[in-house]
Amino acid sequence: MAINLSKGQKVDLTKTNPGLKKVIVGLGWDTNKYDGSADFDLDASAFLLNDSSKTNTQEDFIFYGNLKHASGAVEHTGDNRTGAGDGDDEQIIVDLSLVPANISKIAFTVTIYEADKRRQNFGQVSNAYIHILDTNTNEEIIRYDLGEDFSIETALVVGEIYRHNGEWKFNAVGSGFQGGLAALCHNYGIETE
Repeated sequence: MAINLSKGQKVDLTKTNPGLKKVIVGLGWDTNKYDGSADFDLDASAFLLNDSSKTNTQEDFIFYGNLKHASGAVEHTGDNRTGAGDGDDEQIIVDLSLVPANISKIAFTVTIYEADKRRQNFGQVSNAYIHILDTNTNEEIIRYDLGEDFSIETALVVGEIYRHNGEWKFNAVGSGFQGGLAALCHNYGIETE
């Protein structure tokens, strides 16, 4: 049975699930009705971070333009441009046993593609969630429903998987940013044009 988390709550991943090596991090959302004509294209990303909460290289940013980390530890399954349908809109597969030693945290984020141009923000998004599934059993281990307290943000840090005393844990972050993907990249030490 899955553990439902609240914002800021931290929970163990591997200690209570011995043998857990590979997980699917699924992100989903619905869009509210609004008067714009453009589709909502939300993008899930993962930032592989060192002890200073920064990426070591550009390649530590996994997104629709860089689907797989060189280590094989993190792989994005592809871009969903409409968010239509039920279930996960985008998924990122994480093999915890392959995460390089110089990576202490993986941050999972969602951004709105061309949010400023399309005049969109997370106030127009509902039912956003992140959950973690065990790839062996396909069972949901952890779920965090974001709620709807983001009115002007165009980027969210949804949650983090992090290393603590040799075990992996999950932190339900739920933190919003203005400035979209560029603001997130800057926060994690990646230069953008």
